[in-house]
Amino acid sequence: MQKQKGFSLIELLIVVAIILIIAAIAIPNLLRARMAANEASSVSSIRTINTAEVTYQSSYPTTGYAALLALGNTLGAACPNPPTTAQSCLIDPVLANNGQPAGTGKSGYSFAVAVSGAGNVQYDATAVPLVVNQTGNRSFCSVEDAVVRTKADGSAPGAHDVCMGLNPLNQ
Repeated sequence: MQKQKGFSLIELLIVVAIILIIAAIAIPNLLRARMAANEASSVSSIRTINTAEVTYQSSYPTTGYAALLALGNTLGAACPNPPTTAQSCLIDPVLANNGQPAGTGKSGYSFAVAVSGAGNVQYDATAVPLVVNQTGNRSFCSVEDAVVRTKADGSAPGAHDVCMGLNPLNQ
């Protein structure tokens, strides 16, 4: 009788069990890392919006601050030359349109900018996770003081005055 070569069924099951145990440990860490990356990206995008708002207001002082789309341009369209108040091309079109396709969010977050006050003298930029506890845990907002604030439960931060009452990001 010849000795058979290869792996027994038990040996293969042990290897599969080890792989499953490693995956069970690694996948939650991977998801947490992805949420942290999404949150970092959204904070960076809020800071980009703050910078664009200051530039927009300096460039168009009679218009005041701008809504999100006016800070960029339409997806797939070239920037007008010279830029206009409706398409200032200060931020990338994906952020200006809240994702690609438009309205689908960017890096797991949905972005919005609301302007208020007579002459658009105030703005409220917000970033809210598309799916709380999957794409991000916290929501972020900023107003014309350029301080990024956070709301721990991931819900929409609210209007200008509500955002002002939230904790700054670094606290």
